[in-house]
Amino acid sequence: MASTIPEGHVGNLNAEQEAKLRELWSTVFRLYDILQDWSQKKKTEPAPAKVESPKKSRWFGGWKEPEAPAGPALPEEALKLIDCGEADKFGLVKQFQQVIATQTPESLRAMVLGSVKVEHPDALALRFLRARKWDIKRALVMMFSAMNWRHNEFRVDSDILANGEEVLVRDEEKGEVKSKALAQDFMRQIRGGKSFIHGVDRENRPISYVRVKLHRAADQSVESLERYTTYLIETARLALDPPVETATLVFDLSNFTLANMDYVPVKFIIKCFEANYPESLGAILIHNSPWVFKPCWKIISAWLDPVVAAKVHLTYGREGLEEFIHPSQIIKELGGDEDWEYKYDEPVPGENAAMKDTATRDKIQQERDELANQFELATKEWIANPEGAKGADIKNKRESIVVQLKENYWKLDKYVRCRSLYDRQGNIRLGAKTVWYPEQAGEKRAPNGSIQQIEDLSKGKDGVATTNVVPTAEITA
Repeated sequence: MASTIPEGHVGNLNAEQEAKLRELWSTVFRLYDILQDWSQKKKTEPAPAKVESPKKSRWFGGWKEPEAPAGPALPEEALKLIDCGEADKFGLVKQFQQVIATQTPESLRAMVLGSVKVEHPDALALRFLRARKWDIKRALVMMFSAMNWRHNEFRVDSDILANGEEVLVRDEEKGEVKSKALAQDFMRQIRGGKSFIHGVDRENRPISYVRVKLHRAADQSVESLERYTTYLIETARLALDPPVETATLVFDLSNFTLANMDYVPVKFIIKCFEANYPESLGAILIHNSPWVFKPCWKIISAWLDPVVAAKVHLTYGREGLEEFIHPSQIIKELGGDEDWEYKYDEPVPGENAAMKDTATRDKIQQERDELANQFELATKEWIANPEGAKGADIKNKRESIVVQLKENYWKLDKYVRCRSLYDRQGNIRLGAKTVWYPEQAGEKRAPNGSIQQIEDLSKGKDGVATTNVVPTAEITA
C-alpha cells in the first residue's frame, strides 16, 4: 500500500495548522530571546546576600528548621509562555521550569538540532502540536521537556548512541563494574532478540517486534532495559522513509506466562511514546495474548492516553496480522510467508574508526550549526511574510535548507553514532531508502540474514546517498 500524508503532517497542513506551526516556532524563538536577556541580566545583577541558617532555640525546647533554599530564579516572561493550566501526567511543567532555569539559548538550540537528526524540523514541531491538540503553550512545554530528557537526562546522542554495540562488547570484558554489568545486560538482550526491528506494515511503517516470552525482570537491570529500549526507538527513527513518520509495535505474547509480566518497562515505554517521542506510533498490535494476560491488560490499558489506546489492536494468528501486514511480509515465526529469522551479527573491528576523526566531525558539525542558523532566519522570515509570492519563495528557501540539513546529518552520522546491527546488515543506508526486502531492490540475502548489496550505488560524495536506487516496491493485497 502506498504511503499517503495524513492531515496535520508536513506536506498536508491546512491554513489553520500552518498558522499554528508558525506560532510555535515564533514562541520557541521568543523563548531563546527571553533566556538571552535573562542571562545578560544575571551577569549585571549583584549576587543575592547569603542567608544565615537559623540557630537552635532553647526556648520551649523548640527547634526552628532552616528554610529550604530557594530554587533557581525563573524569568517571569518565560513563565507566561507556559501558563497553560495543564493537568500534568508526567510532571512536564516542572521539567520545563527546570529547563529554563538551567539552560541557555545555545543549549536549547543544540537540543532541537540534536533531536531533528534526519527529520524535517517542522515534522518534529508538529509531533508536539498534534500531541497537545494544537495548543501552543502545552506543545512548547512538552517539546522542551522531551528534549531535555533526551539531551541531559538520558544523554541519548552523547552516550547511548555514541557508545553503541562495539563499545558495549568491549565493556563486557574490560569495563568497570557498573559499565560492565550494563553492557552484559544490553548485549544479552540484543543477541537474544528480545526485541528487534524488521520490515514494514501495509502503511510502509517499520515494524518493531517484542518477544515478551524472552523477558524476565531479574535478567537485567532497569537501567539497561531502559537504555536498550531507547536505543531501539532511536534506531527505528533512522529507518523511517518520508513521508512515513511512525512505526508499528508488535508485542508477541505467544507462550506468555505471568513470569514474563513486568510493569516497570511497560510504564517506561508508555512514558516514552506519550511524553518523549509523541506521535511516533502508528499501531500497537498485542498479538496472541492468552487469557492469563487479561488482568494485566486491564491494568495497563488504564495507564494509556486515549489517543495511544485507540492505536492498540488485539490480533490472533496469521489472519489477525494480515489486516496490518501483507502475508509476504509477515515473518515465518508468526506464521507468515517471509523466510526470515532474527540473527545478531557481532560488531566488526574498526567499523567505528571514523569516530576518532574529531577534526572532520567538528567541521561537519560546524556546517550543521550554520545550516540550523539559516533555517532559523528563514523561519523568522516566513513568520513575518507567510502569504503571497514572497511567502512562497521563503518556503522554498526553507525547504532547500531542510534538504541540506538532512544530507549534512548523513555526512556526520558515522562520526557521532556507533554502527548498529541494522547498519551491518544493510538495512540503514546513510540517506538512501531503508531496505528490508532485498529481492525488491535486486539484491539478495546472505546466509546470516544480512543484505548483500550488488553495488554501493546509493552512496554519493562523503558516503551520502544522492538518490534512492533501492525503492521498496509497492505491495498490494
